[in-house]
Amino acid sequence: MKKIKIRGDIIIWMVVVLLAGLSLLGVYSASSSLVWKHRSGFTEFYLIRRTIFLIAGFTLIYVVHLIPYRYFSRIFLILLYVSVPLLIATLFYGKDLNHARRVLPLPFGLSFQTSDFAKLALIVYLARELTIKQLKIKSFKQAFVPLIMPVIIITALILPANLSTAALLFATALVLMFIGRVNMKYILSTVAIGVLGVLILIGIAKTFPDVLPRKATWEKRIDSFLNNKGEETFQVTQAKIAIAGGGLTGKGPGNSEQRNVLPHPYSDFIYAFLIEEYGIFMGAFVLLLYFILFFRALILIKKTDGDFGAFLAVGIVFSLVFQALVNMAVSVNLFPVTGQTLPLVSMGGTSFIFTSIGIGVLLSVSREVYSKKEGTEEAA
Repeated sequence: MKKIKIRGDIIIWMVVVLLAGLSLLGVYSASSSLVWKHRSGFTEFYLIRRTIFLIAGFTLIYVVHLIPYRYFSRIFLILLYVSVPLLIATLFYGKDLNHARRVLPLPFGLSFQTSDFAKLALIVYLARELTIKQLKIKSFKQAFVPLIMPVIIITALILPANLSTAALLFATALVLMFIGRVNMKYILSTVAIGVLGVLILIGIAKTFPDVLPRKATWEKRIDSFLNNKGEETFQVTQAKIAIAGGGLTGKGPGNSEQRNVLPHPYSDFIYAFLIEEYGIFMGAFVLLLYFILFFRALILIKKTDGDFGAFLAVGIVFSLVFQALVNMAVSVNLFPVTGQTLPLVSMGGTSFIFTSIGIGVLLSVSREVYSKKEGTEEAA
């Protein structure tokens, strides 16, 4: 029997395994509220479901990390073109959840969140274009326009149903362009135009409410954060109660008191839930794991020979860690409620699958870096 060889940065592998393990612990205990809600006596259903997704995710990570990362340049260029009609289809034919069409329904009760697909495709596209256009990167027409147009199109298609995801993706794109030496005045102008565009869209939505059904939700969340009132304040208050109740060491596995009160303890607020059951030390540990992941990616960037691998690593790890920080900030009321999940930890299907593919791409970069390093040492 052929032995499976794990290559690449072993610390990144370990961080991903640990976060996935925490996911199993958190989802199994927190999902009891879902079992109660749906009046189902099969308490292991969500644990089995999560285990299946973990197996699928790690299989994808392993397979993707074996592919030379340069191949992703053309693969994801095609996927970016595919993502545009998928996002449009989602806006018109997606499943309506809380006045937002974010997912396309699939057979067997499954669904597909097209924004996760488009997000990864756009990051790889930007890494490709930044690499190709380095010799003329300061040119507005030859470099900036081909870079920014797909960003505007993709984020504009995501924005009506998911403002926070569009904003995070927009920020990731700008960070990539900044690192890629795009002219700073173009980046700042884009930020100004983006803010102005959102304000204009909201203004139009006030006159024609059907244009942007999620506008009322955005206003409530911001009002709740600034004035400490409303439904979103209830969510954050319950999260803070969970965190305070956990103390330093937590109440122990399965002893959460907030899981039947705290909205979405298995996804949006799983960070607060983990602290309630395992304590502040667990919260610090989870935060540390994401920082380790970010730090290992920075080391990888320094060791990467070509620009494409470096841009890939920056885009993927920044997107993942930034989303994690936003999720944790919401739980402690440092940021308005966004609906962003905790990557690799929160219960979810599509988001976990595409996060796994992204991790696989990151490990593909590390695999080639360390393979060349080992080859150099052997030659020496």
